[in-house]
Amino acid sequence: MRLRALKSTLRTVGPTVRTLGDSWRTSGMTTGQRGYNYRWQQARARHLRNNPLCTMCEAAGRVELATVVDHHIPHRGDQELFWRESNWRSLCVTHHSSDKQRQEREDARHGIGPIAP
Repeated sequence: MRLRALKSTLRTVGPTVRTLGDSWRTSGMTTGQRGYNYRWQQARARHLRNNPLCTMCEAAGRVELATVVDHHIPHRGDQELFWRESNWRSLCVTHHSSDKQRQEREDARHGIGPIAP
C-alpha cells in the first residue's frame, strides 16, 4: 500500500515578521560586527558579577538572578551608547524577553526613540 501526502488545509496569511524600516539588526552585519564580541562577553560577565540580581524583579520585591545585560535605552547600533555602562542593567530572561520587548514595541508605536541619559 502506497501512502499519499495530504494537501494542506491551512491558508497562507503572509509574512508575520514586521520591521520598522531599515534596522541595524537587519543591516547584514554579524553580531560581532555590531559589538557583541569577546570584549562584550567579558564586559557582560563583569557586569553580572557586580550586579547579579534582576533590577525589574527587585523593583517588584522579588529576588531573581539576572542572566542578561540589557541596554536600558536601546542603542540601535550606536556604539557609544552600546558601551555606556550607565545604560546597562541586569535582567532575568523572563523580564528581558517579555516586559522589556513589550516596552520597546510600545515606544516604537508612539514614536519614542532612544534618549541619552
